[in-house]
Amino acid sequence: MAVPDYILGMRKHVGHDLLWLPSVSAVVRNDAGELLLGQRADDGRWSVISGFVEPGEQPATALVREVREETGLDVVPVRMSSAVSHPHTYPNGDRCEYLNLGFLCRLVAGTARVNDDESLAVGWFPLDRLPELDKHALLVIAYALRENQLVGYLEPGATWDDVPD
Repeated sequence: MAVPDYILGMRKHVGHDLLWLPSVSAVVRNDAGELLLGQRADDGRWSVISGFVEPGEQPATALVREVREETGLDVVPVRMSSAVSHPHTYPNGDRCEYLNLGFLCRLVAGTARVNDDESLAVGWFPLDRLPELDKHALLVIAYALRENQLVGYLEPGATWDDVPD
């Protein structure tokens, strides 16, 4: 899916300047315990499946939609596992700060595949053989898979620079 019309409209006003946007990320495991990842088309990096929350859309609805759009899989959110903000600069220079809600999800149906133009590849990875991931993806995964099932967040006063690489 292309950039949402809402974001395109905002970019007409702010250019490449910082936008504050809501987003969701899905941590999905299959029956073998492998983790679902997608290779992003914009920068070639592997990451958890993520996307924008559209105006008027609930985060859990956005999560289910994004996973289906990007991978062809149907998932159900099990629980929200993280709430963090993180910066991102796109290759074209667009800057965003995402308020990202991470969810642990249960796989319901489907076969993982590249299902839109946002991904170069989609795959299942054993936890001990993950490709290189950025610190946002690693943090979202860590919060989703930890035994403590409380929602993870950065402590008051912490900044994104305080998160280890």
